[in-house]
Amino acid sequence: MEAPAERVPTDVRRLTILVRDIDASLRLYRDVLGLKVNYDAPVTVSGVALPAGVPGNRTRLVLLNGNDPWLGWIGLMQFIDPPLPDPGPPPTRLSLGGHVLVLNTDDAVKRCAMARQVPGVRFTAEPRLQVYPGRGGGPPIRVMGCAFFDPDGTFIELNQILD
Repeated sequence: MEAPAERVPTDVRRLTILVRDIDASLRLYRDVLGLKVNYDAPVTVSGVALPAGVPGNRTRLVLLNGNDPWLGWIGLMQFIDPPLPDPGPPPTRLSLGGHVLVLNTDDAVKRCAMARQVPGVRFTAEPRLQVYPGRGGGPPIRVMGCAFFDPDGTFIELNQILD
């Protein structure tokens, strides 16, 4: 891909995931995927701008980034006092309103094996080679990757672009 000749008006800055146990989530996002923690603080939310919890809810917010210091961050937020009601078991299939978090990594086979060791991670696809048609008639795009749900039900496609 080439840098666009003209910038679009919006950048994707961050996806924040509401989690049951932020320390458990950090075992995946920080320790396995290798994202860097750049913010970790208690935050009191209004219950308005972020329509969850109640006014004055205490939360913990951790922000992580990959190689770009400004774009593509992942936020993890746990509602501490009071906690959000448990929604029941995390999903095992995607449905409308679901989302797919696609991440590119340095060694998909290794990191997929590491992810398998995190409690609550549920795999849907073991590491495998996938080949996609090239852009604009270009060469095929070869990707090694796996797919799984994190402990809270976020679906992750973990890829390594080959060649």
